[in-house]
This record gives sequence, structure tokens and C-alpha cells, in this order.
Amino acid sequence: MNIEAYLKRINAKTRKISTDIKSLKYLQRQHLISVPFENLDIHWGKTITLDVDKFYEKVVDKNRGGFCYELNGLFNELLKAIGFTTRIVSCRVAKKDGKFGEEYDHLAIVVNLNGSLYLTDVGFGDFLTEPLLLDIGAELQDPSGIYRILSAGKFLEIQKKTTDGWDSEYKFTNSKQKLEEFAGMCLFNQTSPESHFTKGKLCSILTIAGRKTLTDKKFIVLKNGVREETELKSNGEFNKILKREFSIVKE
Repeated sequence: MNIEAYLKRINAKTRKISTDIKSLKYLQRQHLISVPFENLDIHWGKTITLDVDKFYEKVVDKNRGGFCYELNGLFNELLKAIGFTTRIVSCRVAKKDGKFGEEYDHLAIVVNLNGSLYLTDVGFGDFLTEPLLLDIGAELQDPSGIYRILSAGKFLEIQKKTTDGWDSEYKFTNSKQKLEEFAGMCLFNQTSPESHFTKGKLCSILTIAGRKTLTDKKFIVLKNGVREETELKSNGEFNKILKREFSIVKE
């Protein structure tokens, strides 16, 4: 891995980086505003395999994004190369019916900073913008909202505060996993008709003023609290916006 090239890809200044919480926050935010969360390869007939070199080629060399296994899998390697103590963890994503997905449904990162643990995630779309301290039961402030982490048996469950209470995001086992252990669910998520990733194209990125999201049907811009939606009339219009707003062109 070329650390300098990766840092350049996320517009991060090397002089600002050390192995502390300030740097971790900086790196996570820079990643989120530079690298989109997207599932385009799934709809372009390209197989996603769990290979860090391929993640790097796609994200850094080709200026693309990816989904959780790619983005967090690669970001974890960057953090380790810089000197952070990390582990990847297996997550089960919350469903609308209150149940959770399968083990290895999502890949996230836990960083150990002098004994304090932080959940770090650059591959879950509209979610945390900063590392979240694993302070069980406390209400934790993030620029994207208020969260809490609860102990749920062998899992830790992260929830986001809403006007009606708390919504679960996912639960995870706080134990170290290997990248190859996610292979089965990585294949499922890109091939199964039951996977939400196979139901339509998505490209979304955090911006300084909010977020912009492109789907098969809409282009949504959230800027300073104001939401604007543009209905898409064709795949050609999708590709045009994808190039203009995300600098991505179908190969």
C-alpha cells in the first residue's frame, strides 16, 4: 500500500496525522467526504472479492468507492500502516421488522487508543462521521446525531436517537475477525435477490454541507438542512450525474 497515495485520495495532510483521537477523527471524516459509499460494480456485472490490493486499486487508483467490506477493509489497512491498533469486527444490520441480519452482514472497525475503544466506520452510508467511544449506555454526540451503545448478550448494539426514541443501526461482536471470514456474506450481498444491494444502484457521499445521494430513481442533495430531489428519467441521466457529481464513469 502506498500510504501517501491513499492520503492524497482522501485529501488528508500528512503533517496532521499521528496515532491519536484527533487524527483518527480527521482521517475518518476525510475518508467520508472523499470516497463514496456505492454498489455500482454489483449492477455493472463485476464480482467483488475480498482482496485488499483490489480494494486499493478500485478506491485509490480508479477513484471509486465501494461498500462496507471494501471501504472499511481498506481503511483498516491504512490505519494499521499509520500505526493504529485496530481490529475488524462482524456486524449484524438491523432490519425494519426489528430483527437483525446474519453474522458478517457488515464489517466495521474497532480502534484501541491507549485502552479506550472506538467504533470506526466509513462503509455504512449515512452514519457516524467520527469515531464513537465504546462507552456503554452513555448518550454520545456525533455531528450526525446522538448515539448510544448497549450491551446485548455477546453483542454490543449501536442505536441512534430519533424523535420517537432509539433506532437500532447494527449489533456487533467486539472480537477480532479475519477479512476472509466475511467472504460468504460478501457474495450473498452482491448476488442474492434478498440483498438490498441488488435491488438498485446507489452512490452516496458526505459533503461539508450535508450529503448527496444518487439512486436509479432520484438524485438527492441535502445542503444546510434543505433537501432537494430530482427525479431521473433515464439511465443516461444517472450516468451523467454520476460523472458530474462523483467523478465516476462506467468502465
